[in-house]
Amino acid sequence: MAKNVAESPLEMNNLAALDKKLAMAKRCSHEGVLAGAKAAVVATIATAIPTMASVRMLPWARANLNPTAQALIISTVAGAAYFIVADKTVLATARRNSFEQTSNNEA
Repeated sequence: MAKNVAESPLEMNNLAALDKKLAMAKRCSHEGVLAGAKAAVVATIATAIPTMASVRMLPWARANLNPTAQALIISTVAGAAYFIVADKTVLATARRNSFEQTSNNEA
């Protein structure tokens, strides 16, 4: 009996629409992951260079920033950059896709 319901045209349209939405969500999240990873790499480099330089040149930093503190500074910035950029990318992609979907429905 359930087989007959799944084969109805209305149900097939719903399943196709659901698959399309799922594929779009996967693509949005994948773009967010890639953008976040790129931002994390850039932030790591941009943070590591001044942190390491300050530890070598400034007496206060040399005395107070042990290797654990240096790693914490660098990884915190990298993690923040990843999540901020990934979130913004996913939201922007979803917004763009929703506008495209609205214009396709109107046409």
